[in-house]
Amino acid sequence: MDTLFLTPQTWDLTLDSSGNIALASDPYSLAQDAASACRTFLGECWYNTTIGVPYWQEILGHFPSLSLVKSDLVNAALTVPGVVSAQVFISGVDNRQLQGQVQVTDSNGNTTAASF
Repeated sequence: MDTLFLTPQTWDLTLDSSGNIALASDPYSLAQDAASACRTFLGECWYNTTIGVPYWQEILGHFPSLSLVKSDLVNAALTVPGVVSAQVFISGVDNRQLQGQVQVTDSNGNTTAASF
């Protein structure tokens, strides 16, 4: 399924060569949606406050283990329709911002990745 393409460096919308808002297609769109899920705080979405990563509840200011953080991020990625498995790789923290990559696999066995 198509989704709005977000520039990996700024996580902002961009234009395609025709001047329209760029779209991302499968399989990258699935990975980008999973990365967006990893960036969503639990309770942030007004339409469904049960989705998101429990950053305030378990991570920020709580000094959790890396395995707990990765588990929370994988669980968030698995909420994306079409994702059947996910792996998260943490590359570091820069300016108090977690950086890494989520790799997702769809039901056809296609694996793709997106950074967060």
